[in-house]
Amino acid sequence: MTLAFGMQNLFRPSHMVSRSICAENPTGGKGMGGRAVEGTGAHAARDLGVGWKVNPYLILQPNEETVLADIKGPGIIEQIWATPMGPWRNLILRIYWDDQEHPSVECPFGDFFGLGWGKFRQISSLPVCVNPGSAFNSYWPMPFKKRCRVTITSLNEHPHNFYYQINYALGEIPEDSLYFHAQFRRTNPLPYKSVYTIVDGIKGRGQYVGTSMSWGSNNSGWWGEGEIKFYLDGDKDFPTICGTGTEDYFCGSYNFENQETKQYQEYSTPYAGFFVLKPDGLYQSQTRFNMYRWHITDPVRFEKDLRVTIQALGWRSGGRYLPLQDDLASVAYWYQELPTAPFPKLPDKDMLEII
Repeated sequence: MTLAFGMQNLFRPSHMVSRSICAENPTGGKGMGGRAVEGTGAHAARDLGVGWKVNPYLILQPNEETVLADIKGPGIIEQIWATPMGPWRNLILRIYWDDQEHPSVECPFGDFFGLGWGKFRQISSLPVCVNPGSAFNSYWPMPFKKRCRVTITSLNEHPHNFYYQINYALGEIPEDSLYFHAQFRRTNPLPYKSVYTIVDGIKGRGQYVGTSMSWGSNNSGWWGEGEIKFYLDGDKDFPTICGTGTEDYFCGSYNFENQETKQYQEYSTPYAGFFVLKPDGLYQSQTRFNMYRWHITDPVRFEKDLRVTIQALGWRSGGRYLPLQDDLASVAYWYQELPTAPFPKLPDKDMLEII
């Protein structure tokens, strides 16, 4: 049995069957696509009838959870595409594996795809890409043995359209397959001399595969001197893996600065990216940043537990470090065995809001 990921495996049979869920085929059933006789596109299709884009999207209702997919396994999610409306941070994505009561993925929609500030940027990476005008794509492989349930909850005050498609395969997966996880956190502002926690409380065996951050600078100087630290398998006061600086961890260097223009240099690569959201000269007064770093070739492996932190650190007079009080939000991505420890309670709508 072969799961055919990557060009090097495309010519090998996988012995799995392809399925897809969207508003036109909400169950993913074989031969069940395009059969809607009523739906969100019925008026436009009134002259053409069944099979002519009768129900291309859902309408998400305020403060309601909508089930996007409920799939009986074994199988694997191979791609998720969606284009949401309304503030992206007001849409909460959750994914549940194998009837576990609490989710293994719980994250505001834009943050999951590396754009926590709600502003579009082109992301061209291997597991995530974001394309014009607001097309969010995830290629993280997500295997499951018994069941996969995907939901989205709208915190918006008004109904919004939601187009989506989840492509997956059904069939045997390796017995030792780990389950995909993603957890969101935000602290605004970070208390003085505190360290920001990206993730904590991970128990069991697995591997950490990525970090995305939305960083709001509340200081007029450089903000990225802080070290990222990975506390593995019983580490207490001191970590096993310690970085050299924020921009270094996100695969940049020296302030993300273009040495010729003396300005920040944005980039989007298969494994890392950096974007700048500049003030507009009026109410958008703070410079903000989106960053992602995928550990695809260098996953951080753990056997018992994992905690990940990062410092917010700048400079003050006399060549001294300045602990910053910035607005920090992050998503941690990892694979691990089940069961999963319950996540900390997600912030409410007011605490999620981008101001």
